[in-house]
Amino acid sequence: MAQPRMKKSVPMKIKKVVKAVVAPQGETVAVVAQTGKRSADVLTIAIGRRKTATARVRLSHGGNVFTVNAKPAKEYFGSVDPFGVILMRPFVFTNTVGTFSLSAKVNGSGVRAQLDAVIHGVSRALVKIDESHRKTLKEHGLLTRDDRMKESRKMGQGGKARKEKQSPKR
Repeated sequence: MAQPRMKKSVPMKIKKVVKAVVAPQGETVAVVAQTGKRSADVLTIAIGRRKTATARVRLSHGGNVFTVNAKPAKEYFGSVDPFGVILMRPFVFTNTVGTFSLSAKVNGSGVRAQLDAVIHGVSRALVKIDESHRKTLKEHGLLTRDDRMKESRKMGQGGKARKEKQSPKR
């Protein structure tokens, strides 16, 4: 039996379209417009991680609009950060509150680890924008990836990672 052939997915590239426009004074002006997936207002993209959670963070100029997985951040992280104080830490430490809008896509792990992954991603993005933020964020431990994870279980033992089978006494 022949197996069906799989189509290879090709990533969409950002194309630049150049058009020549004649100005009223008779001068020719080149207009460059970008087309593609990324919108022009996206300033920086960074990835943050915690446990098995991964956050793809986009920062853009503008108001205080924070969305996580197409929901408002206060609604998404409402159980672990009801007032949004933890999420704002990178912006507070770098004095950039109200300067950027945040859009993040998060998956894996639990809600608290996802929040930590978003904070890690925001910190990395702020450093990409302005290298002078690195020292402040590093002092507060926001650029360090917390690599603590659940320990994997071992074969032949009684269930969990460090649990051992009960041995008979006789």
